[in-house]
Amino acid sequence: MVLESLLSPLKAEKKPWEVFLLGFLYSSIAVFLSLWIFERYASLVLVFLTVISTIPVIYGVIRAEEKKDLIIEKESKLLKEHGKALLFFIILFLGITLSLTIWYVFLPTDVSSRLFEIQQQTILDINNQITGNISMQANLFVKIFLNNMKVMTFAILFAFIYGFGAMFILTWNASVISVAIGNFIRSNLSSVANTMGFVSIGSYFQIFSLGILRYMTHGIFEILAYFTAGLAGGIISVAVIRHDFRTKKFEHIVLDSADLLIISIFILVLAAFIEVFVTPYLF
Repeated sequence: MVLESLLSPLKAEKKPWEVFLLGFLYSSIAVFLSLWIFERYASLVLVFLTVISTIPVIYGVIRAEEKKDLIIEKESKLLKEHGKALLFFIILFLGITLSLTIWYVFLPTDVSSRLFEIQQQTILDINNQITGNISMQANLFVKIFLNNMKVMTFAILFAFIYGFGAMFILTWNASVISVAIGNFIRSNLSSVANTMGFVSIGSYFQIFSLGILRYMTHGIFEILAYFTAGLAGGIISVAVIRHDFRTKKFEHIVLDSADLLIISIFILVLAAFIEVFVTPYLF
């Protein structure tokens, strides 16, 4: 397909910033097509179309990482190589998130409400109330960590079953985060406009930047954990598809995937700590 030819997996790891532009392009095309053809179901079709466009390059990257497991014996070197793939995933995610945030903010309110209807409802269903009570914060920390573990479990299962399935979970999260950032930007722009009577360009970009930082301060660690776990599941999935599980190398693949899962759990603990104890005091 046309989008598939824009970037090869090998080139994706060598030129990650091109991946950012492609993530922006993929999701922008998905916005247009979902509103044009599937307007009633746009909020879900948007996610599916974005994922479909990323399938070739995502599968190619995961397959390349599985091949590295067969060639590289030293685990520290192997994890360093996996870092290139994780950087690719993170930058792709950021491109999608920025694109959807811009569309949410700049589209007319009635259009963006239709396009992100389910995402808006999801945000309404999430209780993010942080109090100054330490015990309440501790309970919230546990609640957020367990919820993130559930999402990570889905990412692993989707990646193992579908190979690239974790991308659906992460694109969905990108769309929800985009709406949260967009709401932050809109509400603060409204406050500035009511106070000053207008919104200067400087104020606009300041609020836009704060909106992204507000959710990415902890969100980037959550997404990194999900991608790390998804990569682990995807590597095993590709190994099974290629029948590498019948070789002695499969044990090495499993151990490598286990290391990635352990790393992802530690990252989730850090993400939950930042979300509960750091982010509320910065923004």
